[in-house]
Amino acid sequence: MEAFLMELVLCLLLFFTIRTWAIDTLTLGQSIKDGETLVSAGGSFELGFFSPGNSKSRYVGIWYKKVSTGTVVWVANRENLVSDASGVLSINEKGILSIMNGTKGIVWSSNTSRNSAEEPIAQLLDSGNFVVKDRNDSDSENFLWQSFDRPCDTFLPGMKIGINFVTGSERHASSWKNTEDPAPGIYTYRVDSQGYPQVVVKKGADILFRAGSWNGLYLTGSPLPFNPLYSFELVLNENEVYYTYQVQNNSIYTRFLLNPSGLIQRTIWNERTNNWEVYATSQSDQCSIYAYCGSYATCSTNESPPCKCLEGFIHRSASPRDINSVDWSYGCTRRTPLACHGGDSFLRKTGLKLPDTSKTWANISIDLKECEKLCLKNCSCTAYANLDVRGGGHGCLLWFGDLIDIIEFSEGGQDLYIRLATSDLNHIRSKGKLNEKLKAVIIAISVIIASGMTILALLLYVQKIRLRNTGEHGKEDLELPVFDFTTIATATNNFSSNNILGQGGFGPVYKGTLIEGQEIAVKRLSKNSGQGLEEFKNEVTLISKLQHRNLVKLFGCCIRKDEKISNKKQITGLAYTNAYCRWNC
Repeated sequence: MEAFLMELVLCLLLFFTIRTWAIDTLTLGQSIKDGETLVSAGGSFELGFFSPGNSKSRYVGIWYKKVSTGTVVWVANRENLVSDASGVLSINEKGILSIMNGTKGIVWSSNTSRNSAEEPIAQLLDSGNFVVKDRNDSDSENFLWQSFDRPCDTFLPGMKIGINFVTGSERHASSWKNTEDPAPGIYTYRVDSQGYPQVVVKKGADILFRAGSWNGLYLTGSPLPFNPLYSFELVLNENEVYYTYQVQNNSIYTRFLLNPSGLIQRTIWNERTNNWEVYATSQSDQCSIYAYCGSYATCSTNESPPCKCLEGFIHRSASPRDINSVDWSYGCTRRTPLACHGGDSFLRKTGLKLPDTSKTWANISIDLKECEKLCLKNCSCTAYANLDVRGGGHGCLLWFGDLIDIIEFSEGGQDLYIRLATSDLNHIRSKGKLNEKLKAVIIAISVIIASGMTILALLLYVQKIRLRNTGEHGKEDLELPVFDFTTIATATNNFSSNNILGQGGFGPVYKGTLIEGQEIAVKRLSKNSGQGLEEFKNEVTLISKLQHRNLVKLFGCCIRKDEKISNKKQITGLAYTNAYCRWNC
């Protein structure tokens, strides 16, 4: 009995070990029925049958498991649905995956051009890639088949979009038809290999948005090279060209989504809000619309209208009389035709998204000076630039034909050398020098005015401090004659006690005689009176306005430091005319 129980326990342990090991793997003889799933080893992704939106159709897809459960990133049978829950996914001895419906009819199957493996398995990786490989071979180069080679509407880290020049096969993302139908829509996100490769969004055969060509650091449609979340790369060799990216932090969940409306959105999972947040949208403004301003024109979101002709070019409208038209689809045309041999020069424009590269020629080993010479030798060459901006720039990229889809960035961007007739370039340089001189004059005048105002403000401040220190500050508010301290002191014999006429609550009153013989009474306020400058001014102003036969008239005042004195003009005997005097001793 004990032996039986031990054998049962070992069998159960073996069963659960196999189930745990095989949760992300589909092997020969196994299948995934509707309702069953595979889960990647790290728990990031899940594979199984699902129905999009309110649809009842069933598809095999991959979606996020650890976060945002239900966000689908890949669909196997996009164009061939299973009408009910009878679907089954399996793998055969040749490593071919197939989805069968309830009548054993094959709805979808994978294919591979490689030899079958000895022991083929299908495994869901934690990157979201569903691969068919030999059980004992983990080299990604030897995968028999992988879902990353067949993107849907989601561009995941590690995925590649591009073209294999050897086999002619292409990998590109394509939108869903709508939110309930994962069949390929009309929008694609791909690498266009015509001319020098560039990343584009197309609507059918037409370019809708152009992310630009690769300059060694970033796509030229991105104004700044550094991005803390992603590392991008475009690989170009004789065998293939592809564009890919990785995340700098594996704990970050992010994706590029091409939605049914044709918009490319970078989204990041926010654990705090438990939601996908849009980090960036490629087609976010007018300038992101392909060729919005036509040929030989730049587009800037910081200007209104956003379009303007390159220097040396003039606006070309549908009608010659409609030169002020807001329709820029016709772009601009040269002010002066090119002279070709010996009569042309180049205008350097900075901070640009480089033009459409579908009609270009590239060579990584040529420097910029040699690039200019090559362009001048070919009458069809319209511009040139560095192919790679790393290390100060190297390589050569030549344009032939019209320059289309140029954006002017407020910061970042790349240099472009545009071919012009030498006469136009000389005119532009002369105009530029004149503008520089005018700018210098304006700056000089502004500096002089600013300096003058600063000096004036400083002088007024110094004067204010001086007046405050001498007690003169505040005299301008008094509508009375103002005496200086020396005049009052002389008139009262330096405030002799023999000249005291009386004593009030706020200080003594002195008899005085001005130089011209005018007799006055001077009231000198005590330092302990508690009266400040404002109180003194208010008292003087009030008394000066009073008219009464029992009141003497205020004659004048003096302000100097903290002492208070009042003077009064004598009328008869010891009668006074008030003359308040305050000074700061």
